[in-house]
Amino acid sequence: MKDVREALSVARNSEGRMVKRPLSPHLQVYRPQITSFTSIMHRASGVALSVGTLLMTWWLVAAATSEDAFATAQWFIGSPIGLLLLFGWTLALVYHFINGIRHLAWDAGVGFEAPQYRHTGYATLIGTVGVTLLLWLVGLVIW
Repeated sequence: MKDVREALSVARNSEGRMVKRPLSPHLQVYRPQITSFTSIMHRASGVALSVGTLLMTWWLVAAATSEDAFATAQWFIGSPIGLLLLFGWTLALVYHFINGIRHLAWDAGVGFEAPQYRHTGYATLIGTVGVTLLLWLVGLVIW
């Protein structure tokens, strides 16, 4: 393993001379933090939104195509698997939105101190669960 690291750390600088590059630490070195977790989840929620949007697009296209196509799409979305996918899509949408607001605050220069980014990270996670459950409760009970 050490020979591979040695080989990977050798490179040429801009003048063509051989130099030894530093290797940056990897996941084994760092302890997971709320900021790394929320960053990874923001990316994952973006991917989930893309996949979930395909499901929503299928439903809309089926509604515009025919009654049979819409009935098939509606049956799938109303099935336990479809409802689970729809719930996951809602969760990803709410998380991406709330964490996006957090990123806008960071862009404005607010919330970079350790207590603030920890509190806003946990508030993002708690708010995501709360808003998602509220949306589903309103959607299933009231409508």
